[in-house]
This record gives sequence, C-alpha cells and structure tokens, in this order.
Amino acid sequence: MPDIPLGVLDLVPISSGSTAADALRNSVDLARQTERLGYARYWFAEHHLNPGVAGTSPALVLALTASATSTIRLGSGAVQLGHRTALSTVEEFGLLDALHPGRFDLGLGRSGGRPPSEKAAPSPTATPVVDGRAPNGLPIPPRFSFERLIGSPRIALQRKLLLLPGAEPQEYAEQIDDILALLAGTYRSPEGVEAHVVPGEGAEVEVWILGSSGGQSAEAAGARGLRFAANYHVSPATVLEAVDGYRSRFQPSEFLDEPYVSVSADVVVAEDDATARELATGYGPWVRSIRTAEGAIAFPTPEEARGFEWTEEDRELVQDRIDTQFVGSPGRVADRLEQLREATGADELLITTITHDHADRVRSYELLAGEWRRRGHLSRPG
Repeated sequence: MPDIPLGVLDLVPISSGSTAADALRNSVDLARQTERLGYARYWFAEHHLNPGVAGTSPALVLALTASATSTIRLGSGAVQLGHRTALSTVEEFGLLDALHPGRFDLGLGRSGGRPPSEKAAPSPTATPVVDGRAPNGLPIPPRFSFERLIGSPRIALQRKLLLLPGAEPQEYAEQIDDILALLAGTYRSPEGVEAHVVPGEGAEVEVWILGSSGGQSAEAAGARGLRFAANYHVSPATVLEAVDGYRSRFQPSEFLDEPYVSVSADVVVAEDDATARELATGYGPWVRSIRTAEGAIAFPTPEEARGFEWTEEDRELVQDRIDTQFVGSPGRVADRLEQLREATGADELLITTITHDHADRVRSYELLAGEWRRRGHLSRPG
C-alpha cells in the first residue's frame, strides 16, 4: 500500500499544574520521539493571549527543536501574516535554514480571521454532504460561526497589541507573492528597486498555505501552485470545500505539477477505547475556552474536566469538535483517519494530540505510528 505520511501539529499546550517552560521542554521531547517513530513533519502553531498555550512564536520554537532533532521536517502551522511583514518572515526562516538547510516548511496563515464587516469569499464545493456525512461516512457537522470570536473584545485587543499603531495588514495574496519573490531573489519594488534578503534568499524552504475554507487561502495556494493544508481539526464543517476549492484553482508551478494536500485531525489514542476517552475528557472544556474567546485554558486533568459546569449552550458551542475528534484504540483511530484521507483525497495527514500528561501524549503518537505502519501506510524510520 502507498505511504501516507503522518505529521505532527503542536500548539505547545500547557497542562494544569505545569508551566510554559514545562510545555516547551515537552514539545522538544515530543519532536525527538516522533522523529524516532517515523513522523514526516513537526509543525508549531502560532497563538497569542492564550494562558494554556505556549506556542507564541513558531520560528523561536523551531530553532530550539532543530537543534534537538536531525531528520524530521520542521515548520510553522502557521505563521500568521496579519501582523507581520513578508521581509521579517523570510528573514526568520532564512536564519533557520542557514544553520539547518533543507528542513523547514514555511506554513502561512491569514491571522485572526477577517473583520466582522468582511464577508467570506464564495468557495466551490464539489463533494456532496448529506445528513452531516461525506459520501464515505466522514462526519461533516454544521458550520460553526466564528463571528463571535472575530468580534470579541479580546480579539480586538490582540490585534491592537500585535499591530503597530496605525498599521494595516498587507493584502494576503500580495504578501504571499512578496514572500515568494524574496525567497527567489526576484523582488522588485514598483519603482524597480531590488531587495535581497541575506540570509533568506535561496533558502530551501517549502511554502505551504493553511486554510479552513475554500475561500482566499485555498485560492491563493491553488493559483500559485503551492502546497495546501486544510484544517479539519479547526473547522470540520468546511474541510471538503477547502480541499475542493484548492484543487479547482490549482495551476502547475515550479513548486508542484499536481495539487498536494495535508489534512489535520484531533486525535487521542490509547491501548483501548475507554482509556482513550478518559484521556480526552479535558478536550471539551479546553475547546469551550477558545470558542468563548476567553483564551485557551491550561489543559485540565480528567477529574478537573468533570468538575466543569456545562450549559446546553456550552455543549452546542463545542459539539462539532467533539464529534470530529478521533478517540480510541489504535485500530479505531486509524480507521477514522483512513476515512478522512479517503473523503479529502489527502496526500498526508497532520495529527494534533493534547492530553494532560506528557507520557500519555507521547504514547498516543507511538501507538498510532505502530498501527499506521502495520497497515502499510508508513515506512519504517531510517
């Protein structure tokens, strides 16, 4: 059977009772462990003003992780461009590539959602969804409205703190073009002035676009012939339109002859279903804290999670994420991942796993890799 690579998406979660330093050490250790297990990539997300998440700067954490690993590809999932410039992004990844050439994926994202007044771009959807299921049975829940997050005072404060006074983000597609030009050494200003980034120009990085719908991100990736990562773990309702939108707009490029897609999933694996469900108990309260815009809480123990007071509104707020988290024995979870891959046509899968105890998190990735290899989807680590 063909290889279907597995990657890791790490938010650098802080567990209750621990510190940001503990979370960083755990992430570096997990990168070492997943490299040993044969995972293909290790990506760090970027989040701000979240007390339970320490992944505020992918480039910094990547520098730490690169020194502790040797073969696994490392990347951002994603650098949020809404508060950055093309130059600063290329310079950071140029520095990384200078010391660890050919190991980095530069994943780019839009950052913080669109303003409340801006409507989402229409996105083509070729794959039908009937009664909340893709044709092969993959759960596709109702669309979650992110307007509550986008319009919250905390998100407004985040934008204020991340942007310089009076600054406005550059148009996203234009910013991607500037990054590609700076990497290639072909950048010219409207006046014809050249810009050459050292280190950065000629860096051996793979550029990816991350997106949760078939709108601007999928269009930008497809039109430029770039790799695309669709976020089932963030927005399961729109994963099919995201991959369909990307493929429908794909143009062959110097980077790719054909579309290339990675799809993410939230996963918890244990020796048996009951143990896995226990380990995943904190997931609901943790997602709730994000979707109420209070910021991710420290990931609770199962006992702490059971002590949370739940309203019907709370349950509705997180139900789509609970229903699409893959939890169980290695065989059960691998079945769900095969279903996700079939429904989306993914070339590889990106696994994000959060448990309270680090040892359980490492074990989850270990059990999944073993089962995936047993099914012939994963080559043995070299």
